[in-house]
Amino acid sequence: MNGPKIYFTIPLFGGIGITQTTVSSFVVMLLLCIAAVVLGSNLQKRPSRRQVLVEKGVTMLYDMVESTMGKHNSYWTPYIGALFLSSICGSFIGMTGIFRSSTADLSTTFTWALMTSFLCWGCSIKRNGVGGWLKGFTEPIVVMTPMNLVSEIAQPISMAFRHFGNIAGGSVLTSLVYSALATVSAAVLGLVGKSVIVGVLVLTVGAALLYSGVKTKKLVRKIFGIVFAVTGALSLLGLTGVPYLDVGVPGILSLYFDIFSGGVQALVFSLLTMVYVGNACPPPEEA
Repeated sequence: MNGPKIYFTIPLFGGIGITQTTVSSFVVMLLLCIAAVVLGSNLQKRPSRRQVLVEKGVTMLYDMVESTMGKHNSYWTPYIGALFLSSICGSFIGMTGIFRSSTADLSTTFTWALMTSFLCWGCSIKRNGVGGWLKGFTEPIVVMTPMNLVSEIAQPISMAFRHFGNIAGGSVLTSLVYSALATVSAAVLGLVGKSVIVGVLVLTVGAALLYSGVKTKKLVRKIFGIVFAVTGALSLLGLTGVPYLDVGVPGILSLYFDIFSGGVQALVFSLLTMVYVGNACPPPEEA
């Protein structure tokens, strides 16, 4: 999988590259800002359906933050919400075919992970002071200091690679499937296209399967009927270079990796952020 393409470079500080990830991130931020303005405007005491849905979503977000981090940390809700929406929209934007998924770039997820780590360190320093924060690395005994340091460094790295790996891995797998199916399409059409009789036979079998599938409402028969019918028709027309098998299967993989996996990873990343920040900001009586 290739890295993000550089569109142009701003001649400042040795050159600032504007990449596909940069553009995707700014598009996501712009869309979220527009959505916030539109959904947050014209609020009424007797709410409309749109307002009810928005208020319900905000309430659910506050409840999730308070149940995970405690009520004393409810002020983190806007940050958690922005992180979740940026993550899930950054994954979904790749489905447009125009923009690259911003979460498929390690720099994006690693930046978010570092933000969470700096917030945790800031909360610990605010509560215990710099000396108390540094002393925490020597607990429960001094010999555990190296392990505590490694654990602290591994936290943002694991968060970043978990999110990035799932999204980037999905993109790589989908690309490989596209290439493989294109090769299979050419091989099948080349084999069937050698004989008109075989082409007619395949087309007839496909039409019969499709008719039977429609009649009996069997999805599998419909799918195989369409594949056989298209194979026979393309071979008879001499269109052996059409990668027709690319339609459907990659779409199902995209549905999983872009929607399901992207949503799950956004939720997991947000939950880990809540857990880590919540642990660094305990209730006042425990501080």
